[in-house]
Amino acid sequence: MDILKVSIDWARAEVFSAKISLMLSLLLFLAALGFSQLGKTAMAKAFAWPIFAAAVLMVAVSAGLYFANKPRITAFETAYNADATAFVQTETTRTAKSQNDLSLVFKVLPLIVVAAALLIVFVKTPLWRAIGITIIALMTILMFIDSNTDARNTAYHQRLLEEKQ
Repeated sequence: MDILKVSIDWARAEVFSAKISLMLSLLLFLAALGFSQLGKTAMAKAFAWPIFAAAVLMVAVSAGLYFANKPRITAFETAYNADATAFVQTETTRTAKSQNDLSLVFKVLPLIVVAAALLIVFVKTPLWRAIGITIIALMTILMFIDSNTDARNTAYHQRLLEEKQ
């Protein structure tokens, strides 16, 4: 029964992370609005659309986190009560796959940052520089979110492995 509590706590933490990501996206929407309404220079005005696009992507990330994990809170109890051993095996397999996916994410996101940095260096127009800077900021935020997800997933996976023994 302890693993059920650990599983539910893990899912709740993921839902909380989704809510934090959503709040961050709302701040990005406000920043985009501020740049579009209050920006006086070409560079400031150029940030409006890239930051708006980043905010939309953050909404998608938070929605994905929320809608993937909120149903798990109740589904975990049902699955555990039906067959505790199968539940642990299924979750172990799922968290192992997540660990592989997250390791790929931590290889791809830095490459995107490098590409965006090169964009800033070699393209001189305000819009493309704003796009590059926004991409770097967004990838940094995503790495922050994913590093927390990875830490939670690793601890949860380890706990599941201990439960199997």
